[in-house]
Amino acid sequence: MSKFKIPGVSFSLNRALGITQAKQKFARETGIPTSKAGLERKVGKMVLNAIFRKKR
Repeated sequence: MSKFKIPGVSFSLNRALGITQAKQKFARETGIPTSKAGLERKVGKMVLNAIFRKKR
């Protein structure tokens, strides 16, 4: 049996349980991204800054 979808209507269990909001709040307060892409972007920026940092 295939899933029946209604156009324009979606449901997310994570959003309904408040998990998404909790992750966003944690990320804002700590400065640590909770998504894989966000974490990779932050680590990559730190590495590049360490390598190419201008000396004063």
